[in-house]
Amino acid sequence: MFTAYRPILSLLRGTAFLLAASGLHSLLLPLRGQLEGFSTASLGLLGTAWAGGFVAGCFFAPRLVRRVGHVRAFGAFAASGAIIALLTGLIIDEVTWIVLRAFTGFTMAGAFMVIESWLNEKATNQNRGTVFGLYMMVTYASIMGGQMIVAAGDVGNASLFMITGIFFCLALIPTAVSSAASPKPLQNVSLDLRGLYANSPVAVAACFLIGVANGAWGTLGAVYGARIGISTAQIALMMSLVVIAGAVAQIPAGRISDRTDRRYVLAAAAFGASLAGVMIVVLAPRSGTLVIAMTAAYGAMAYTLYSVAVAHANDHASAEEFVKVSGGLLLLYGFGTMAGPVLGAALMARLTPESLFLATALAHFLLAAYALLRIRRRAPVPLSAREAFTTLPSERAATPEALKLDPRTKPSQG
Repeated sequence: MFTAYRPILSLLRGTAFLLAASGLHSLLLPLRGQLEGFSTASLGLLGTAWAGGFVAGCFFAPRLVRRVGHVRAFGAFAASGAIIALLTGLIIDEVTWIVLRAFTGFTMAGAFMVIESWLNEKATNQNRGTVFGLYMMVTYASIMGGQMIVAAGDVGNASLFMITGIFFCLALIPTAVSSAASPKPLQNVSLDLRGLYANSPVAVAACFLIGVANGAWGTLGAVYGARIGISTAQIALMMSLVVIAGAVAQIPAGRISDRTDRRYVLAAAAFGASLAGVMIVVLAPRSGTLVIAMTAAYGAMAYTLYSVAVAHANDHASAEEFVKVSGGLLLLYGFGTMAGPVLGAALMARLTPESLFLATALAHFLLAAYALLRIRRRAPVPLSAREAFTTLPSERAATPEALKLDPRTKPSQG
C-alpha cells in the first residue's frame, strides 16, 4: 500500500515546502513592515495585491502551463517565488513590496495549480478520498509550520527571507526528479456569476463576505498582534491557531449541517464569529495568552464558514457541476480577500488595533443576516438529496484545480 502512495507522498513533500514558504513569507512581511514603520494602508495593500495576483494567476497561469508543460512551468513559478522572496529582503520599500506581492500571488497560483493537477492525475477513484485528506493535512500543517519559523528567527534581518527562498527552491525537487508523465493540460478557469447566484444566492454572498473577513485577518492579524505588544512567538502561534481551530471545528459544524438546513449553521457560525470579533474590540485584551485564546475562538467560528457555504451550494447543483460551482465560489472568495485588507487597514489607521475585528464582524454579521433572510424565501434541500459535507481549505492556497481532488468529483473521473 505504501508503494502505491509513494509518488503522491513525493508530490506532497513539494507541496509542503511551497506552503511553508508561503506561510513564512506572508507572516514575515507584515511583521517586518510594521518594524520598518510602513503605513497601515500599505500593509493592507500587501494582502490586496497578493489576492489580486492569485486570482489573476488562476485565470492566466493555465495558458503558460499549456505552452511550456507542467515541469518547466512549475520550475519557473517556484524559482520566481524564491527570487521575489529574496528581493523583498533586499529592497525594504512599501511600493516595491506591494508590486512584488502581486507577482508572488500570481506565481503561487500557478505553482499550486500544477501540483494540484499532478496529484489529481495520480489519484484514482479508489484512493481519491485518502489523497484529498492527505492534501488537507499537508495544507494546514505546512502553513502552521512556516509561520512558526518566524518565532525562531529575527524579523529584523534578512535570514528569514533567505529561508523562504530556500523553501521555494526545495519545492522544485519532487517535480524536477519525477519520472511520471505530465498531467493533462489545465483547463481554463471561468466565472459565471449569474449561474452561481441562481444556484445559491447565500453561497455567493457568503463566499465573498468570508473572503473579506479572512483576507482582513490573514493580512493584518500579525500587525494587530505587533501593535498590542505581544511577542513574535505569540503572534506566530496566534496566526496558526486561528486556522487550526477552524480546521478542527469544521468536523462538528459539518456533521450538524448534514442534519439540518445548512443556512442555519452558516448564520449561527457567522453570528458567533461576529460576536467574537466585537468582544475583542470591547475587551481589548493585552495578555498574550488571552489574545491567543480569544482569536482561536474567533477562528473556530470564522474558518468553518467556507466549507459549509460550498456544501450548501453543491446541495443545489448536480454532481457534474461540482467543480464549476465550487471553482466559481473560490474565485468569489478571492475577490473578497482583495477587499478585506483595505477595509481592515482603513479602520486600524483611524481607530485602535482591535478595530480590525470591526471589519470582520461587519462581514460576518451581514452574512448571518442574509442567510436568515434567504431561509424565509427558499425551502431547504431534503436531507436525502444532499451530498455529504467535506472539509475544504479556506486559505488562499487553494485553486480550482484542488477541487478535482475532492471525492465528490468521482463521477467525472476516468
